[in-house]
Amino acid sequence: MPFRRTKIIFTLGPATESDEMLGKLISAGADVIRLNMAHASLDWTRSTIRRIRQVSAKVGHDVAIMMDIKGPEIRTGDLAAPIELKPGEIFDFTVRPGAARENSEEIRSVDVNYKDLLNDIKVGDTVLVDSGLIRLKVLSKKDAHIRCRVLVPGELKSRRHLNLPGVKVNLPAFTEKDRIDAALGIEEGIDFLAMSFVREAADIKLLRDFLAERNSKARIIAKIEDQSAIENLDEIVRACDALMVARGDLGIECPFEDLPVIQRRAVNMCIAEGKPVIIATHMLESMISQPVPTRAEITDVANAVFELSDCVMLSGETTVGRYPLECVMMLDKIARRIEQEETPEGRNISVFTSEKMKVLNSAVVLADGLPNSKIVTFTRHGFVAAGLAALRPVHSRILAFTPYPETFRQLRILRAVEPYLMEFAADPDATIEKALEYLRRLELVKVGEKLVVATDILVGDRFVDSVQLRTVH
Repeated sequence: MPFRRTKIIFTLGPATESDEMLGKLISAGADVIRLNMAHASLDWTRSTIRRIRQVSAKVGHDVAIMMDIKGPEIRTGDLAAPIELKPGEIFDFTVRPGAARENSEEIRSVDVNYKDLLNDIKVGDTVLVDSGLIRLKVLSKKDAHIRCRVLVPGELKSRRHLNLPGVKVNLPAFTEKDRIDAALGIEEGIDFLAMSFVREAADIKLLRDFLAERNSKARIIAKIEDQSAIENLDEIVRACDALMVARGDLGIECPFEDLPVIQRRAVNMCIAEGKPVIIATHMLESMISQPVPTRAEITDVANAVFELSDCVMLSGETTVGRYPLECVMMLDKIARRIEQEETPEGRNISVFTSEKMKVLNSAVVLADGLPNSKIVTFTRHGFVAAGLAALRPVHSRILAFTPYPETFRQLRILRAVEPYLMEFAADPDATIEKALEYLRRLELVKVGEKLVVATDILVGDRFVDSVQLRTVH
């Protein structure tokens, strides 16, 4: 079976949280497990992180854990009963709970949880409710009321999420709930923190400072979900450790025909900056209730692989879906097949200007020219492995050795990288020999195979970058 370079992330939920199902999904090839803190209690999160570690150890495949913090959001309040909104109906959003309602007998209304909405929103703006299923247009603002006309009708239920395309809201990027959740995750040693609704690089700095204060080595994944993020994509990619194209809210906030363009631009920008990129949401949505995906979904997954994304991610498919194991197996099968079609043409390495990246590129070019070769590298914090992964070797897997367990797990997110945990020797050459012996002992390499070794070597009293070609004896 060919080696799969695209990594698989799945979201844990009621359908997958049992030890038995966890073991099956990890064995089926999952690389990262996502915990969605929008629906998780602290006690559940703590016990689940510990169980994931235990099951991973039992299966013999340590996965990374991503905590996806909720971020800022605007929601409607509680309703005694759902409201069936009609086309053309005049409807009020009230921004102060219990605000007096004008003409309450004729005009229905619902509270929202964001008191400054009145200041942020303008007449003519669009309000989308419940993932865009209901659409309204703002007619006027007065006191605590935002008066709207219903453009697309639907049933409004309690606590529905509001999207405001093109509106810059002044909600905090890193909320109090996020701080509490992140503190627990740090305490339990999570590997990644995914930050929701990142709008600019300054948002990421808030979380990075929070991590630094707590001496956490967790990496930051920036989720792009609105128009502000698209406008500031360059600075966000440079500031984060990895990027998630969260197509759910993004597809509501942006014109739907722009979504494929945004996805491709984000992937290309991440590759150019050497940052991992995740394609998420609705990848196999129909498999929540059906045992096989639609043809369009197969093509969508294939497109993410063709674009050379690092990861593809499952959400509802594995939280509440009826076929979570089949979904992971489907991603695995599609990725393996599509990767066989890759060629070196179109690889743009001109963006890599540093001397270090040019050395790593020479290793990738050498490996691409040697059938059945593998790249071996050594990394303490993952940056060398990330550089090699960003260069997208066409056929060679990247065998990355690290002495640190947290780096070992964080390498799981990188395309084509297989991490191995091993103590380094003081002498770089001794470390290489130790790694080659490790690979031979576990039969991970065959006699006669070519290994391209990208690492530091000791020359006199200093370390220099090197690329070596070795044959397995």
